[in-house]
Amino acid sequence: MEEMHQVVVIGGGFGGLNTVRALKQAPVSITWLDQRNFHLFQPLLYQVATGGLSPGNIASPLRNIVKSQRNTRVLLAKVTDIVAPNRQVVLDEGGKIDYDTLVIATGAHHHYFGNEHWAEVAPGLKTIEDAIEIRRRVLFAFEAAEMETDPREIRAWLTFVIIGGGPTGIELAGSLGEIANDTLEGDFRSINTHDARILLIEGMDRILGTFPPELSSSAVKALSRLGVTARTGCMVTDIQPDSVTIKCGDRTERIETHTVLWGAGVQASPLGRRLAESSGARLDSAGRVIVEPDLTVEGHPEIFVIGDLAHFGHQTGKPLPGTASVAVQQGQYAARLIRERLRGRALPPFHFVDRGTMATVGRAAAVADLPGIRLTGYLGWLVWLFVHLINLVEFEDRLLVLIQWAWNYFTRNRGARLITGEAPAKKSEKIPVGVR
Repeated sequence: MEEMHQVVVIGGGFGGLNTVRALKQAPVSITWLDQRNFHLFQPLLYQVATGGLSPGNIASPLRNIVKSQRNTRVLLAKVTDIVAPNRQVVLDEGGKIDYDTLVIATGAHHHYFGNEHWAEVAPGLKTIEDAIEIRRRVLFAFEAAEMETDPREIRAWLTFVIIGGGPTGIELAGSLGEIANDTLEGDFRSINTHDARILLIEGMDRILGTFPPELSSSAVKALSRLGVTARTGCMVTDIQPDSVTIKCGDRTERIETHTVLWGAGVQASPLGRRLAESSGARLDSAGRVIVEPDLTVEGHPEIFVIGDLAHFGHQTGKPLPGTASVAVQQGQYAARLIRERLRGRALPPFHFVDRGTMATVGRAAAVADLPGIRLTGYLGWLVWLFVHLINLVEFEDRLLVLIQWAWNYFTRNRGARLITGEAPAKKSEKIPVGVR
């Protein structure tokens, strides 16, 4: 009896998920590896970070996703190496798994451009843990301001700096504006949450640099209505626990703050470098694997690299953006090519179909750059809501998120405003008395 073709998929994100799902009816045996036991819907992670949703609303257990997919097993394990000549992946505890076809979709992590020590004081947003940590820092800042008597310290605690004017940055900034102006209004006695200062720092000449200029302008106006100030053409030169230093042209400015959030850059998964050492694969400056037109590694047609870890420049001459849409389509393509190869056939090169990009700027406001149409404001927000709801993996999550969004919209409340873990800094020993 002929042995089943062994497919190993590394990564439980959009790329890995769509590869596995698309192979459901294929005559293959799939081993799905991830160091987390769940698929995370990252586009809504900022809502966990700002108390709008709970982690369980946007995370689906991998085993539950493939419960009825009999050709797939899930292993909770970290891959530490790839031995390409032997067609093996090495796990953190020393175990090895053989493969006939390997699909690597391990994504990317924060990139601080050589200033990795900033990570301690300026967390990024890639994981559930990141979101919970950001939520803790944001909510604690208001609590610390309430305990303070020094006006300068109160101002520092109520100053929030978000670095990076891409979709993640503006979504965080918009949500912080809603928290300060709506959600927490009237909750405190010694401070006015409307005094919160929210600064969005971007090195380019405009935020949302990959969007058309008119949508960037619309986003700036929507953010301004929420009390967010966008500072463009400014580079961060230093981050300390109590301040951020920026350089705008020839002028250097120090901003006193205790809450800095990072959304300025990503670096490819370190597994890409391990693959390069083993297979001879080429890497770009961000650590992404430069792939062939069919998403495979040069000289190793049995190894696919997809999603944020892949540098695919064959379509436009530039690498595709690190979006969920790219990862989804690449995962589906890799699965189709695997099935065709088993039949002795090939496929044309991968071609990404751009279905548009969008970002929400706050309550009832979003920008959407879709094929043939550009939307802003309330209509853009409705489209954003619909797209994100239908792309959640499980029906239960869609229902829960819809109910939570409806509740948040009508009450302006955020039900997951929990502060967990230790306080990020010591509070003042002086506590103001009296009610403002």
